[in-house]
Amino acid sequence: MRMVIAFVQPFMTDRVEEALHGITGLSGATFTDVKGFGRGRASDVPGSEVLLGTSPKVRVEVIVPDALERAVVLAIRDAARTGNRGDGKVFVLPVSRAVRIATGEEGETAI
Repeated sequence: MRMVIAFVQPFMTDRVEEALHGITGLSGATFTDVKGFGRGRASDVPGSEVLLGTSPKVRVEVIVPDALERAVVLAIRDAARTGNRGDGKVFVLPVSRAVRIATGEEGETAI
């Protein structure tokens, strides 16, 4: 199992949600409004970067079986891409265990 975590522009959330709904076998996703900063915004001095506050993003979290990882990453990447700096990032982490609280199911059946 894998956890896909993405940070996307808020105005791209609907496109990302629609893309994820189109993946057969995907059981769900979580969207959370967050704020943060990256490498910064370039200043007038070439090669330097200045961090100026934070910008709003949406954090998307999806737990998937290994077989769906690529489809989820590509769906998020393609749906969230404008081609401009600040489009966001996608990270993939291993998930060692999942337990459904209501039923006690474990592993991929819990997701």
